Amino acid sequence: MTIPLQRELEVALSAVKQASLICRSVQATISDDVLEKKDKSPVTIADYSSQAVICRALNAAFSEDPIIGEEDAGELIQAENRDFLEKIVTELLSAGISEASTEKACHWIDQGGAKEYSHRFWTLDPIDGTKGFLRKEQYAISLSLIVDGKIVVGVLGCPNLPFPTDESMKGTLYYAVAGQGAFAIPLDQEQPAIPIHVTKTSDYSQSRFCESVESGHSSHSHSKQTADKLGIQKEPRRLDSQAKYAVVAQGEADIYMRLPTRAGYREKIWDHAAGVLLVEEAGGKVTDIHGKPLEFNQGYELINNQGVIVTNGPLHPALIEILDELTINPE
Repeated sequence: MTIPLQRELEVALSAVKQASLICRSVQATISDDVLEKKDKSPVTIADYSSQAVICRALNAAFSEDPIIGEEDAGELIQAENRDFLEKIVTELLSAGISEASTEKACHWIDQGGAKEYSHRFWTLDPIDGTKGFLRKEQYAISLSLIVDGKIVVGVLGCPNLPFPTDESMKGTLYYAVAGQGAFAIPLDQEQPAIPIHVTKTSDYSQSRFCESVESGHSSHSHSKQTADKLGIQKEPRRLDSQAKYAVVAQGEADIYMRLPTRAGYREKIWDHAAGVLLVEEAGGKVTDIHGKPLEFNQGYELINNQGVIVTNGPLHPALIEILDELTINPE
């Protein structure tokens, strides 16, 4: 029997795995020198290589599907960035893409240049969590398919997140298909996927929330206020990227709050889509800070939503009420 969206899932998993391995390889080259100089060349090389690999795979399998990605090759074609481009081609060749060239690399990257909503499209963040990547901590490769405004396939590559049942295995691929549950596979080993689930706790005193490492991404002060109001006693787990969605989906935290930090800002769809489906299929709930469902039918931004709240489900209603009381709204 054919599983709905099986081909889409297979292509997405293969592409995200290949991109994850490239990003891991590039991250391993980051030295203290690079961090001291605030040199972002490693993330540049990994970011563009990841987008090229994934867009190439999607276009080969689903040539009619637009891709809303984070990057474009505009800067790469400038003379001063020629070295970056050559290094990206080297990474693609090392990954086994024998036809890679500077022209083809730019072409593949630019296939992720759609901006407008269409009835079926992919959205991609080739590296979510730039600062985590540079610190050799958590980051994610995020890919999802959206059909008629609904996320139907989501894949997250988390090269530094341990496998849920064996912490000695570093690197996990997470995936979800609408109506079919959420799963995890080791990045480096051929093993069957295991289902993952959110916690069932409804006791805030026993719950843990996670949030961004960078306070510029989410208001830490408002998170602390909210936690105090609800009686959350455990220290928050802070990590970069959509890895936070995976942590909630597999029951290692109960809440993820991405609270607005400035007026007028709207979240980008590639920063959330795959994680949203993963948590929902693991049994959790995702809305904005007002309890509204996230709307993925407005182009590349969640223009009708403010912030993002992710929970195991039972903790959601009271959390939204507290956020309303605190009037967390910079607009």
